[in-house]
Amino acid sequence: MAAAERALGWRVLLGYGALALPLAALNLPLYVYLPTFYSAELGLDLASVGAVLLLARLFDAIIDPLMGELSDRLRTPFGQRRPWLLLGTPLLLFASWKLFVPAAGVGPAYLMLWSCLGYIAWTALLLTYAAWGAELTAGYDERSRVTGVREGFVIAGILLAASLPTLAGVPPESRDALALVFRSMLVLLPITLVLLLVTVREPPAGTQADLPFARGLKLALANDPFRRLILAFFLNGVANGLPATLFILFVRNVLGDEVDAGPLLLLYFVSGMVAVPGWLWLSYRLGKHRTWSLSMLWACLIFAWVPFLGHGDVVAFAVICALSGASLGADLAIPPSMQADVVDLDRVMSGRRRTAFFFALWSMAGKLALAMAVGIAFPILGALGFIGHGANTPRALLGLTALYALLPVLFKLAATALVWRFELDADRQKALRAQIETGTRAV
Repeated sequence: MAAAERALGWRVLLGYGALALPLAALNLPLYVYLPTFYSAELGLDLASVGAVLLLARLFDAIIDPLMGELSDRLRTPFGQRRPWLLLGTPLLLFASWKLFVPAAGVGPAYLMLWSCLGYIAWTALLLTYAAWGAELTAGYDERSRVTGVREGFVIAGILLAASLPTLAGVPPESRDALALVFRSMLVLLPITLVLLLVTVREPPAGTQADLPFARGLKLALANDPFRRLILAFFLNGVANGLPATLFILFVRNVLGDEVDAGPLLLLYFVSGMVAVPGWLWLSYRLGKHRTWSLSMLWACLIFAWVPFLGHGDVVAFAVICALSGASLGADLAIPPSMQADVVDLDRVMSGRRRTAFFFALWSMAGKLALAMAVGIAFPILGALGFIGHGANTPRALLGLTALYALLPVLFKLAATALVWRFELDADRQKALRAQIETGTRAV
């Protein structure tokens, strides 16, 4: 880490990062377990579930830029970011309760309504939270430290959500498991929110982000590092979204219906958590873009072995989960730090601090990537005659394996090609900060 950077204290880092734990714990079932729960246990048609979740996630992506604009423009005596956290938390908890503990006989319209309301709450919370983290420090490497701590809590939250059903002895995609996760987060989310509000000070609001939306978007698209990074982020998001969406189906139908997916998920995320300090150490020496690229190449190398698995190959798949999970630490910690650097370039170009707006655009890209993952996976599986429960044809199982493992490799290779020579490194970011401090605008 550069010696000139002033390190944030652990009280601030932990106070900021802890909120990520319950948010991630709620996020895991929303993206991984919910499709299987509504199709397998509630009896909704698999194609209908895929279509509903695709539309809901598209809606979620559309509202991101609006929420980012509002967050950047808001000025209150209580702060710029705090009000959104206070508004979003109760709405998120209520929508999660309706989604995770539905009444009997609900249909696609119910799933659509509460998914959309839940996504509104997620947007209000996560955009504000990410923007606040990016504004805590201006240091190139210190930003990676902030995101590393936060994403460590993210993985801890995922681990908690994945382990609770296993400890309770219930299937992770069951009604009992979803209700257990919700009740636990009903306690933890308010506690960590209060911890953040009392331990972390908001930076000054800065220059009013009063650019008209169309002009501001045009200026963002003129930012070449932004364009390159957001496309790489999108492609890698599709690559990650496909196995996340299909994980339960792959374990049940390829490894065997008797295999418990919970411990395998735990192994994957534990590996990601353990690897975060190593990826941060490497980024201090090689730079963020090269470190992220190497992590994606590593994931490609490991996932290339998945097609060789068959019924009962649990140990081999566990090794793949552990080794590929290591790349998760870089995926979570490095890109958000790079995003904060790109915001510095926009601040020089525009003269405005538009942190939430930019994180909204990245969030939109991430959500579109997950929507595309669902939009790719479920229709193709449906066309191949795949069924969630019951015997599947070799053709359907081959399609499931290709979607789970081989297609993500292609997306990750494309993302790596985009960021391998990423131009916004430590030296350029330092020069940008000097321009910001002196008020120099880009010509």
